[in-house]
Amino acid sequence: MAEVTGEIASAMLHNSVNVMTKQREEEAITEYPLFTHRELDEIRAQWIYQDIDRPFTIPGTELEATMFDAGHILGSTGVLIREGSNTLFYTGDVNFEPQTICRAADFPTSGIDVLITETTRGDFARPEGYSRKGEKERLAALIRDTHEANGAVLIPVFALGKTQEVMLMLHELHQEELIPEMPLYIGGLSTKITVLYDHYASRSRRSYPGFRLLEDTKILVPRKNPRKRQEIVSAPRSLYALSSGMMTEHTASNQFASKFLDNPRNAIAFVGYTDPDSPGYKIRNAKEGDMIKLAKDLPAIPLRARVESFDLSAHATREQIADYVEKVRPKKLVLVHGEEPAQMWFTRRFNVTIPQTEIIRPDVHQPIDLW
Repeated sequence: MAEVTGEIASAMLHNSVNVMTKQREEEAITEYPLFTHRELDEIRAQWIYQDIDRPFTIPGTELEATMFDAGHILGSTGVLIREGSNTLFYTGDVNFEPQTICRAADFPTSGIDVLITETTRGDFARPEGYSRKGEKERLAALIRDTHEANGAVLIPVFALGKTQEVMLMLHELHQEELIPEMPLYIGGLSTKITVLYDHYASRSRRSYPGFRLLEDTKILVPRKNPRKRQEIVSAPRSLYALSSGMMTEHTASNQFASKFLDNPRNAIAFVGYTDPDSPGYKIRNAKEGDMIKLAKDLPAIPLRARVESFDLSAHATREQIADYVEKVRPKKLVLVHGEEPAQMWFTRRFNVTIPQTEIIRPDVHQPIDLW
């Protein structure tokens, strides 16, 4: 893996131990934690860091691999594997357009026999006239409206990737004078991951090389004690980019919302995916006045705050993925990481555009003959 991937993965996995330990205590899940901090430290000795765009031999095999920047989050890669004259490329999560920090994916387009691709957004069509710039300007307008109403804006974000993208986006909007002077607070796991983004600010393929989010984001309010968990309290004319993005129970965004949702001056801006079973999904699909239950141990509260959604996905659109596949024209194509409607959209298109390609939609436990 890339070095930045290893360091971020270590932080995320150690956080998982903390979450599972807490769930064991609160929900009596006796098998938690599934692994320990000590076990994570032990397996790190087996991790091997490699640079992107440089071929290497996979230890213990005769396979050669090369990693290419996938443009999804910092450190995300697509992987090309060679076995003799045969080649397989796996996209992983990919984005073919630049975000705020992450640049667009830089993938090979020739000499690939087997292609494995994500299909996450296969059942989603972007509206006519969409642009990322337009979404940023819509977000800026929401922030200005809320500021004028003497309210606050909550932006639920994933700790990894989305937090850092949103922080830099808000910095841009402020520098461009599209939003007024407002303090920005971040919370949850976000700070720890942002430290890693800053550590690799000059050593990774990204926009704004050298820009350190925790030091250079002008509107960010630094935490007084980064090592100590502090309750974040809502104040008028403030911005809160808090994890988790789905507002999962007992996360910073979930707990913050319990004293935020019933104020009509406030606004919530969703900038990423929310699972249908998550509190975030319920909020973004609710009507004003609906009663929202954020957690089992909290009473339901009325939704009075303004709620808006913005398409700032870190995944490529279906058209961008399809264009890439049609450039590659692999002998075999394996569709993964997408629900059946998403995969069927690609299948129908490719049956017409690249009929010579064998399309495989694998079932669980189904072996695939690659060559």
